[in-house]
Amino acid sequence: MSDAETITETDAPLDLTLSENELDVRREHITEFVRETVDDAGAEGAVLGLSGGIDSTLTAHLAVEALGEEGLHGLVMPSEVNRQENMSDAERVADDLDISYDVIGIEPIVESFREAFPADLDGEPDSEALTTAVGNVRVRTRGVLNYFVANYENRIVLGTGNRSEALAGYYTKYGDQAVDCNPIGNLYKMQVRQLARYVGVPDDLVEKTPTAGMWVGQTDEDEMGLGYDTLDAVLALHIDGPLSKAATARELGIDAARIETVEGLVARSEHKRHMPSAPEPLD
Repeated sequence: MSDAETITETDAPLDLTLSENELDVRREHITEFVRETVDDAGAEGAVLGLSGGIDSTLTAHLAVEALGEEGLHGLVMPSEVNRQENMSDAERVADDLDISYDVIGIEPIVESFREAFPADLDGEPDSEALTTAVGNVRVRTRGVLNYFVANYENRIVLGTGNRSEALAGYYTKYGDQAVDCNPIGNLYKMQVRQLARYVGVPDDLVEKTPTAGMWVGQTDEDEMGLGYDTLDAVLALHIDGPLSKAATARELGIDAARIETVEGLVARSEHKRHMPSAPEPLD
């Protein structure tokens, strides 16, 4: 992941809005999926990392519908780069849903990785490479803690990934997608917002600026180089859909360079969507 210039969009360039009936169908489909996944694993419930963002908040709401309050254990895992309001929102979600949760500060664990690194990093300026590497350690640390609790309590780990992030590769390998399943993984980001409103998530959480909490000031859209509405539209029409790059640009009224940005995100992250590769078997 690398920083990119913020691109501001106003209106969604493509309407992916779901009807009320479609929202009901997806709501039931997701909750049934969660129940079946837990049952098939012989587990006693699920663990979910709560960030205060829309993806984990919607996943929490749907998981409680599927499993009940006792079936979901939340983990709030702040680091020194997280805004306090996000962590407060995460605890607020747990309180609103009446689920048990623990707060585990991860910075001491992250610092232990820095100290274990063979080179002396204390005197090194925060280069882009170091910032990214440490940011990914934060994400992977949260994944390890999710599984620590899940294994101890015989639960599965719920992921919070959506379809937009999966296709664009916007996640840390063996980090926030080190999970057992992604309940909202078939929804584009704008559909995540819509379903969240539909199930009663407060508007201030629905409209929050998405961030992975990897370093100070980090936001999803800055890092990807375009807004989610444009990303969703290009994915739906060009990557998932049948339109060519030129036709997609005409349909959306955007520059072809935006589409090339999305193509690049998808291509560079192809390895994330597969099991680790190995040579072909020899005859």
